[in-house]
Amino acid sequence: MVVTQENVAVNGSRRLTPEEIADTLRERIRVGELKAGDRLPTQAELAEEFGVERGAVRQALRSLQADGLLSNVSKGSPPRIAEPAPALDEPQPTMVGLGPRLAEAFSAPRVRVDAVCLTAESLIPALGEPLRQIHEGRIHPETIDVRILLPSRDIDLAFPVPVEGRGDDDPVHQRWLAMRNAQGQVLQYNLQALRSTHDIDVHVTFRALPFTPPVKLYLLNGAEALFAYYMVTRREESTDGVTLDMYDVLGSKSLLFSFENRRGPRDEAFVEQSQKWFDALWETISTDLTLS
Repeated sequence: MVVTQENVAVNGSRRLTPEEIADTLRERIRVGELKAGDRLPTQAELAEEFGVERGAVRQALRSLQADGLLSNVSKGSPPRIAEPAPALDEPQPTMVGLGPRLAEAFSAPRVRVDAVCLTAESLIPALGEPLRQIHEGRIHPETIDVRILLPSRDIDLAFPVPVEGRGDDDPVHQRWLAMRNAQGQVLQYNLQALRSTHDIDVHVTFRALPFTPPVKLYLLNGAEALFAYYMVTRREESTDGVTLDMYDVLGSKSLLFSFENRRGPRDEAFVEQSQKWFDALWETISTDLTLS
C-alpha cells in the first residue's frame, strides 16, 4: 500500500485502512473475543483505539454488515455481533437447501455466485426467494456477478447417457443439451431483468467445460461453498412417445454439504481451495459458451 498523507496519523505512524480495521474485528469475532449478542464499542471508541477518523470506522462496519456479522445496525446505538446465519448442519437436498443460502448471499451489497453444475435445474427455483425479496424491496444489492461452468455440447458426457450406448443422433444427449440451454437462458433472463426493474448492475456469464463434472459446487460471495455429489442412477423417461433408458443423475435431490469461512480454519480452507479450483477452470481449460 502507498502511504499518503491521508494515511498517516498525527504521531507519524501509518493509519489503518477501513479494510484492515474490518479484518481486525473479523478476527476478534472468529476467535471468540467478540461473541454473538455482544455490542461493539461506539464508533468514537473504535476510532480512538485504531487512531483513525470515524469515517474509516463506518466503512469498516459497513463491510462487516455486508458479511452478515453485525445485527441491530442503526444510528442510535452500536451494533451487536450477529448470530451465525442458519447453516446446513445436516445435509439437505439441493432443492431444499440452496434457496435459503442464496437468499442470505443476496443480502450483501455485492453478490458473487460461482457454480459448477450439469444444468441450471437447481439454480432457477433456488433464485426465486432472493428475487422475491428484491422485488419486495427487502434487499437491494448493488451488483450481482454470476459465473457458471457447464459441460460443453461437443464432448461425450459421462452422464446422462443411454444404457445401450450412444448412436449418431443420441436422443439422451439432445435432451440434456436442450435442458442446459433453456434453463441457462431462463436464469440469465431472470437476473438481467433486474437491471431495468431495480437498477442493479448484473453480469451473468457461462463458460464450457471439456468434461462432465462429477460434483456440483456453488460458491457464495467467496465466503461459503455448497458441495454435492452427483449420484448416478438408471432411470427411464418418455419423450415424444419415445422411452429413453439412461444412466442419469437427479441433481435436485443431491445432498448439499455446507462449508463457511466463519466456522473455523477447516471450513475456511475448503472454501478457499474450492474458489481457487473454480477460478483455475474458468481461466484455463474452459471455453466460451453460447446457449443455443
